[in-house]
Amino acid sequence: MQLQREKSLLLMVDFQAGLLPVIEGGQEAVTEAAWLGEMACLLEVPVWLTEQNPEKLGGTAPSLLAALNDYLLWQKQHFSVMAEAEFESALKASGKTQIVLCGTEAHICVLQTGLGLLAAGYELYWLSEASASRRPQEATMARERACASGAVTVTADMVAYEWLHRCDTAQFKEAHQRFLKPRSSRPVRFF
Repeated sequence: MQLQREKSLLLMVDFQAGLLPVIEGGQEAVTEAAWLGEMACLLEVPVWLTEQNPEKLGGTAPSLLAALNDYLLWQKQHFSVMAEAEFESALKASGKTQIVLCGTEAHICVLQTGLGLLAAGYELYWLSEASASRRPQEATMARERACASGAVTVTADMVAYEWLHRCDTAQFKEAHQRFLKPRSSRPVRFF
């Protein structure tokens, strides 16, 4: 399975300001999600966000919203956004079949959403470095369970390069200048 941007949708689950302070690696997850969200916007891949009970947990982290120039926001009460009838209908109507998934908490809302997406027949790509929980071992277990159910683990770089597909386009050149530079102390290799 290889990602194709015309079939893809980036789904970011519950990166909420009231929840993030207690999430181990939460800020790093937001940073990676924001980076891929900017790339998605450049490449016209839809970005959808969810918020779980925002009256209690607050809205989406301002730093994430600032990185995105186009997104659709869904509020939910179910842990799995797939249990929200309006969301499920809109996703089906979008025609997107490849869902890149990330968020918090990985072992609750992200996992339940992922399992719902898999059950509905979508290809699921678990964005590992942008999925976090209060306890890291629960995020790891969530990823393992999702993958055992049919998801594929990916990194932001993997997704970006699959969406870009080739290096001789104007989109690649713009992406390279704007986004494809090291985001942290870890090196990024370009070929």
